[in-house]
Amino acid sequence: MSPRAAGPARMPGMVTVRTVHTADLGAGERQAARALLFEVFGPDDMTEQDWSHCLGGLHVLAWDGSELVGHAAVVQRRLLNGARVLRTGYLEGVVVRRDLQRHGIGGQLMDEAERIVRAAHELGALGASEAGVPFYLARGWRPWPGPTWALGPEGRQRTEEEDGGIYLLGGERELDTGADLVCDWREGDLW
Repeated sequence: MSPRAAGPARMPGMVTVRTVHTADLGAGERQAARALLFEVFGPDDMTEQDWSHCLGGLHVLAWDGSELVGHAAVVQRRLLNGARVLRTGYLEGVVVRRDLQRHGIGGQLMDEAERIVRAAHELGALGASEAGVPFYLARGWRPWPGPTWALGPEGRQRTEEEDGGIYLLGGERELDTGADLVCDWREGDLW
């Protein structure tokens, strides 16, 4: 996918949304999704490790004809909260092509991603960019109010840089807001 020239936003045609597991992504679809994320986020905010975090779960793909214009991944993670281990649908790689943003495509992606979270997980979670916060808040996601941690090879590791940037969907009855929120370990960005 080549970068788009800056200019006026164009209206999308008939956008269709399809959900597919990583195992069922064709090579072209997989490459198109990776290229879209690198194009929109840029090399400073998108790495190969970030892309790898999108793999192994479900991809919600928005197509404008034969062109991929949006992507969101829902991968399963385990979050610890107090004495609870919560099966979490963690959102990764939520993106809409720049020239098609603010036309409802992100909402279509999230409708499907949130359906998956609610149907298959105890909790939804994501790490929000500053630009994405108003979008997620408007959809009912709420910021985690307490400290964040990761459970790694050396035990619990504090992730202060993520405090205030982790957003949750559902799980109100399961969560103890007085306890820590701890994610499972992975390479790269832990949250």
